[in-house]
Amino acid sequence: MIPITNEKYWVPAIERADKVLKELSNYPNQLRLIDLSKRLEINKSSLFSLLNTLEKLSWVTKDEGDKYSLGPSLGLFGSAYLSQFNLLQLFYKEAASSVSIVNEHIQLGVLLNDNVVYLGKVEGNTNVRLVTDPGMQFPAYASAIGKIQLIQFTKEELINIFSKTEWEMKTPYTTKNIEELYKKVQQAKQNGYAIENQESALGFHCVAAPIYNHENKIIAGVSFSMPTVSWESKKEIAKKEIIQLANRLSKLAGYLPDSKKF
Repeated sequence: MIPITNEKYWVPAIERADKVLKELSNYPNQLRLIDLSKRLEINKSSLFSLLNTLEKLSWVTKDEGDKYSLGPSLGLFGSAYLSQFNLLQLFYKEAASSVSIVNEHIQLGVLLNDNVVYLGKVEGNTNVRLVTDPGMQFPAYASAIGKIQLIQFTKEELINIFSKTEWEMKTPYTTKNIEELYKKVQQAKQNGYAIENQESALGFHCVAAPIYNHENKIIAGVSFSMPTVSWESKKEIAKKEIIQLANRLSKLAGYLPDSKKF
């Protein structure tokens, strides 16, 4: 992701559509036109035309209660995107061995502006339920998988990325501002991995590592998540395995370790 610095050729209608789709991705089958209008501060007349167009294009669907969800066309786009390099397929293949060793959940996520979009999950043999699932978005500042992908940006770029962010405190331990985030990102950059302790949910911990492509750019992140009782005994092996998993996926994506530069 590249921070937007020049809006000379910005198209407001596309921006509004983007906001609508993101809101529906977080609240499928829950929001009506009036709900979206209030949440996004878009007048009902403009929003009606926008939703009607998106519905005709099958980007959104509307149920009998006039509540909207993402449509099938977006699924086609998502499949086409992932097929470019089969990252998701490679993730499921490679993550299985790491899960067999640590026996905790592993997730794959990509950075989208100030959020992480989760693409895949391989579960360990545990009844623990995560707060995120594939297809969901979650604040990058509150997740290890988000912070590790932010190491590619300067402080000025981070300020730009999070300029409109509402710093929701998921727990008392959640990162609360850009200065705190920058310190944590710098620590993750130095370590080569990011750790998150109870920022996304009380009693849960994560460790994440970055995936690079053939252009030596971070394209995604992978993370182990587990409750405190497991973290105390597994954090070192989880750290080792998540780094090795990220390295394997980076290698498959054409990454050359000696050329990494940040």
